[in-house]
Amino acid sequence: MKKLFAILAVASIMTACTNADSDKPADAKAADTTKNPAADAAKIADTANKMMEAAKDTGSKMMNAVKDTVNKMMDKAGDKMKEAGDKMKEAGNKAADKAKEAVKH
Repeated sequence: MKKLFAILAVASIMTACTNADSDKPADAKAADTTKNPAADAAKIADTANKMMEAAKDTGSKMMNAVKDTVNKMMDKAGDKMKEAGDKMKEAGNKAADKAKEAVKH
């Protein structure tokens, strides 16, 4: 998961940098050199943090869904095993009753 978050952060930074330069006309690009690059870096870091949080939330939701599915499957399997055990117990009781009847005669 850490690698995924790192890849998403790098991709978001690259996308933000690419989109920031392509949306402005040529005159605006020349004027951008006088702006504070630290502010741009902070905006990019904030965007990356938001994307990381969104990815983390999505991953958490996915894992919760998987956990719920596995729990349901285990409950169903437990119910099936209980039913099979009950059937075996009934069959054993019938066989024991037949054996008792056979011994009496």
